[in-house]
Amino acid sequence: MNKKHLKTLVALFKQPIQSNIKWSDIEALLISLGAEISEGSGSRVRIALNGVRAVFHRPHPKKEIDKGALISMRRFLKNAGVKNDEI
Repeated sequence: MNKKHLKTLVALFKQPIQSNIKWSDIEALLISLGAEISEGSGSRVRIALNGVRAVFHRPHPKKEIDKGALISMRRFLKNAGVKNDEI
């Protein structure tokens, strides 16, 4: 994990919730953590990390993730064993 990935991880768990995190940065972070990402239909993206699976929608037309999806991403990362206290 490089410095940019760590910065994205910190931003994901930061309080209050931020709404300016780019989806492309989140995908890069997930890949660096060893996640398998596959395309679904439309804007769906299937993600598998440490035996935990989830489906997210790529944001459009904006590039930033919305707050609801960010909360879901936090939950997914916690369930996959990525914790904010390890940052």
